[in-house]
Amino acid sequence: MNEHLLKILIVGDGNVGKSSFVHRYVNGQFNQAYKMTMGVDYSVKLLLWSDKEKVTLQIWDIAGQERFISMNRIYYKGALGCVVMFDVTNSASFLNCRHWKQDLDNKATLPDGNSIPCILLANKCDLAQRVVSGDSIDRFSKANGFVSWMDVSVKENKNVGEAMRLIFNEWIATWKQEDAKDPVPTVC
Repeated sequence: MNEHLLKILIVGDGNVGKSSFVHRYVNGQFNQAYKMTMGVDYSVKLLLWSDKEKVTLQIWDIAGQERFISMNRIYYKGALGCVVMFDVTNSASFLNCRHWKQDLDNKATLPDGNSIPCILLANKCDLAQRVVSGDSIDRFSKANGFVSWMDVSVKENKNVGEAMRLIFNEWIATWKQEDAKDPVPTVC
């Protein structure tokens, strides 16, 4: 069986739900009370892609507080996909997504030199206090080079798995293009 390792980053401002997202995706559970991430948290999920392919997802939950940003270049190294998350009830967290995407683009690339594929997740869409519209997110996503965007509710388990499938499928498309150039796939 072929085994692949796929490192995915989860970035965004503090308190937008990144750790809850990872916990929901990896463990299938939601916990309302989380402690602030200090630096980075790391989770693993095994996916059986087919009877011949197995993928180990390394999910890196990067702290959103300013004091940890100096370490991001180290955390970004080797990533093949990224989720940038914001809170739809907090317009500042949305506007800061531009900074997170630019930070990633300036500090890390895919092995072929291209930008790391990123999706933009609008978390807490279950809350009535939404202040960021879908139209604004759509324009922002296209203008800033995101592969796509999606509303999610970690609490309600809305689109959590779908979001990770989207970034995983983006990796598959990239890998297949690289595989066509190099018949021996090497994913690290």
